[in-house]
Amino acid sequence: MKITTIGLGYIGLPTSILFATHGHQITGVDVRPSVVDTLNQGLIHIEEEGLQDLYNEALAAGNFKASLTPAPSDAFIIAVPTPNNDDIYKSCDLSFVESAVNSVIPYLEKGNLVIVESTIAPRTTEDFVKPMLERAGFTVGEDIFLAHCPERVLPGNIAYELIHNPRIIGGVTPACTEVAKAMYRTVVQGELIASSASEAELSKLMENTYRDVNIALANELAKIGIDLHINALKVIEMANRHPRVNLHSPGPGVGGHCLAVDPYFVAAASPNFSPLIQTARAINSSMPAFVVETTEKIMQDAPNKKITVFGLTYKGNIDDIRESPAMEIVEMLEFQGFDVAKYDPHVESATLNIEEACADSSLILVLTDHSEFAEITETATALMAVPRVLDTKNIVQKIATGVTRMDFGNVHQHTQTMVPQL
Repeated sequence: MKITTIGLGYIGLPTSILFATHGHQITGVDVRPSVVDTLNQGLIHIEEEGLQDLYNEALAAGNFKASLTPAPSDAFIIAVPTPNNDDIYKSCDLSFVESAVNSVIPYLEKGNLVIVESTIAPRTTEDFVKPMLERAGFTVGEDIFLAHCPERVLPGNIAYELIHNPRIIGGVTPACTEVAKAMYRTVVQGELIASSASEAELSKLMENTYRDVNIALANELAKIGIDLHINALKVIEMANRHPRVNLHSPGPGVGGHCLAVDPYFVAAASPNFSPLIQTARAINSSMPAFVVETTEKIMQDAPNKKITVFGLTYKGNIDDIRESPAMEIVEMLEFQGFDVAKYDPHVESATLNIEEACADSSLILVLTDHSEFAEITETATALMAVPRVLDTKNIVQKIATGVTRMDFGNVHQHTQTMVPQL
């Protein structure tokens, strides 16, 4: 089967490679010439465990090529970004989806399949994409098949989860669902769940909204604990020993192109009936400012204004900085006049080594749960002006002797931080 994928980012590229390693001929399309050139030189441009080996396998079989333009195919997969619009509800910006669909229309033939994997607002496939294909002269469900098939994967384990996780197949018509199921069945070993396109869209969004709301509860608890001088992390640990309780962990905010983005699409689609979702978004969006305020309190007695940030990505052990609260915190600290040194072994732009980053620093601020940060040794702390750490991810398990370790459970013992009201 010939497949063209539009968008070669964190989902489009792994998806393309997996189809290629299962015998399909893939044309991977991206608007960035640097991405196309890198891939055609035999290298992937994202950090993902095992993906380079799979890409080597796809290239050896002659089943993948990168291009700036689509090619005639049996199926077309749209996997482009869907950022937020700059409006009151931060609704879904469909400009990249529109451009991608327009780019494949000249190559469509009767019997082709169009899949939207991009995360989109409810009813987008039926109310936005379907009319585009109809205006081009096709009848969806008869001579062109259209479906929304959202991914549900964990960065760092994408290749495995694309194959083994259940996959929702949301066809615009039952015939569309069956045609899409036939394609995914060649790769996916997990259950293929049939649904309408709109059900698939809302299901994907609510999976991430569920997590966002629960993280917001944990973040609110962390603020309450600091305000009342109670160890919120201990509270969470004890509460989770209840057989029907599973509180999440607090942190500096949420990021990536899921939790920090998707709930807004639901709220924008139905603003009058989503107050809980909107409140959770406000709580999680407030965490970077809360971390900065807490840091300012800690730094009041510092001999200098140097802070070392550990971690720039939105989650651990990946290189993805999209919507990262760490990046927002760095920007806010720099705006407040702090000298911020950045150390992240997964991000190329964080070029300082650990000794340089920590030298003469008055605080290590841990913002990402990279496994490398589970232990902070004297290599990092020996040359600090003040040897102390604020661990916002509760990842640090071992630390050099004589270093003060603070987290959202005990930071109230070191500051008089007042919690801002939302």
